[in-house]
Amino acid sequence: MPGVQHEKAGELVTAGWRELRVSPDGTHHVAWGNPAYAFRFQEVLKFHAPGLAPVLDDSGAYHITPDGRPAYRERHRRTFGFYEGRAAVHSSEEWFHILPDGNSLYPERYAWCGNFQEGRCPVRDGAGRYFHLTAEGVAAYDQRYRYAGDFRDGMAVVQRDDGRHSHIDRDGNLIHGRWFLDLDVFHKDHARARDSRGWHHIDPSGEAVYDRRFENVEPFYNGQARVQGFDGSLAVIDESGETVLELRPPLRSSLEDLSADMVGYWRTQTIRAAVELGVLDALPARAGQLEKELGLAVGMGPRLMRALAELDLVTQARDGTFSATGKGRYLERSHPHSMADAALMWAGKTRDAWTGITQSLRTGLSSFMETVGMGFFEHLGERPEELREYHRALASYARHDYRWLPEVVDFGIHRRVLDAGGGTGELAFTLVRSFPGLAATVMDRPEVVDAAVVPGDVAGSCGLVAGDLFETWPERADAVILARVLHDWPDLEVAMILKRAREAMTDGGCLYLIEMMVDDSPSGGLLDLNMLVTTGGMERSADQYGKLLSDAGFRVLDVVETLAVSSVIRARAI
Repeated sequence: MPGVQHEKAGELVTAGWRELRVSPDGTHHVAWGNPAYAFRFQEVLKFHAPGLAPVLDDSGAYHITPDGRPAYRERHRRTFGFYEGRAAVHSSEEWFHILPDGNSLYPERYAWCGNFQEGRCPVRDGAGRYFHLTAEGVAAYDQRYRYAGDFRDGMAVVQRDDGRHSHIDRDGNLIHGRWFLDLDVFHKDHARARDSRGWHHIDPSGEAVYDRRFENVEPFYNGQARVQGFDGSLAVIDESGETVLELRPPLRSSLEDLSADMVGYWRTQTIRAAVELGVLDALPARAGQLEKELGLAVGMGPRLMRALAELDLVTQARDGTFSATGKGRYLERSHPHSMADAALMWAGKTRDAWTGITQSLRTGLSSFMETVGMGFFEHLGERPEELREYHRALASYARHDYRWLPEVVDFGIHRRVLDAGGGTGELAFTLVRSFPGLAATVMDRPEVVDAAVVPGDVAGSCGLVAGDLFETWPERADAVILARVLHDWPDLEVAMILKRAREAMTDGGCLYLIEMMVDDSPSGGLLDLNMLVTTGGMERSADQYGKLLSDAGFRVLDVVETLAVSSVIRARAI
């Protein structure tokens, strides 16, 4: 078929590839409403320079010229458009880039390929690591990332293993060296960024251009941006963060927010009741069925399920059957990360400790200890069932929070680690499963060790030993882990624990301190108060831990942020 012609200014003009468009049914290309060729395909995409388009038919995926004919002989599973003279293709289980003649740009194969922009292209290797290729098809730098995006104006967003993002230049160098929870490319000298306080805009140096934070922000357009507040309000702000125009008032008032905070215990106790009654384990069921099976009074089933639905723990089908939501399934006893015991813990002894928060703030001491007459852990030690409930709850948190740890910290450099105050051993189990050849010893109070069970698959790599954090430890090690231990104690007790850790280590040994690091943001404030009222402990900043470690004979190497709430301080025994 000859090229499509169109009369323009009294002359017949033949369509070039730039005039070709995808047909409404997606089977061919048209120009000015007329087919460009006689062939029909299962799928076509638009043309890109140098005048080739991806298509799919029974023979496979490839590229065609404007007359509908194949540009080369090879066939692939999927083909994509040419960008900067290179196209990504998916052939069998491999991805790579081809040139317009169908030949490979390079011999390597990848798990995924993006498109070239500004002479760079993101790819993912077989290990799940991202980086950028140059126009020649070689790695632009040595670093590998959890994710890497396209370049725009000489910058690209990359994500490291702890989930934080920054900007790099074409050679892989960090632009500003600041890392954010989420990040966008720059648009008109500003980029959208999210930190622990919320979304905002940053300049090319990585500095916030204003102090406010929002639920969401759009890019600046002619000096102004649309933003959404945490209260649901919408507004337009200028580059100084000042509100220019209010677009929507708050969807909930500050009074409503405060009222919801004041009755937070309603949620805690409703969740506790659902766990004690076994509601989530009995689903799916109708409210009437639950009344009978769980021994509830007449009419109580619908009332309880309405409350659980408000908490987004259950959902109701049209026939009246209730099922657990994704969040609600965590309260099932059979869930691998079950929070059922945690629900009972937060509604039990810790709740009682919180009633003395005013006194704790005046004295700086644990209200639990002042009320009960003994420390939190001594109290649990005398109550075996509460002790088991407490450590089952901690084990659920550990399985969730520590699952990413092996990806950001290489414990495989050690032959054996000592997990001091390691509870029932969930962290140690995770590590030995992740690092073949690593052995671990878990040390904790005798009653905790007696209640712990080492799974069969790690029985040859994990051991348990009874010990007191404040007395001489029963084992020496060149690598010690203190995971969420020090926040249980005031500074004097922390100093003693670190002293015992140093005594148990050889010179040059490595200490891994896993804790939440508080900073200038309000994050962690309520957990800090919880530690105060229950154990007399506290959440600390990296600088505070650094001072305690230095005083105990350790030199801080670095602070590694993880994908969970905790960070890892690595310190060397000196």
